[in-house]
Amino acid sequence: MSEDEDLREAGLKVTVPRLKILRVLETSAQRHMSAEDVYRTLLESGEELNLATVYRVLTQFEAAGLVSRHHFEGGHSTFEIDSGEHHDHIVCVACGRVDEFVDATIERRQAEIASQAGYEMTDHSLYIYGLCGECRSRKRLSGTVSESSG
Repeated sequence: MSEDEDLREAGLKVTVPRLKILRVLETSAQRHMSAEDVYRTLLESGEELNLATVYRVLTQFEAAGLVSRHHFEGGHSTFEIDSGEHHDHIVCVACGRVDEFVDATIERRQAEIASQAGYEMTDHSLYIYGLCGECRSRKRLSGTVSESSG
């Protein structure tokens, strides 16, 4: 499906800013992008949209179900194309790296817990926070260097 069709199917008018922003989200190697990331990518590719437009379009995309917004620790929102497939996230608290995962055991336990509490689960999100391997290595290296230099 083309970007034009994606926008029309979501009930949005096809405009140049919407097409450019959707293209960035669909083609970026980075799946979770802040509005600032999208804006920076557009600037680097020679596109001239202002940051307010990027925020407005991302909010419209969220309302139309084209993207999901995540509020990870650190206070900023990130957006990802909503593929319709559920997944959870693990987030590095040092560098902000986000990895996705699906675990059938976790999914089953969440449904059991909701049921045991008398709930019918309609949706859920799971964010795990920690230090990624790169940041742990950097931390170990900086700890080793500072210990040996004292």
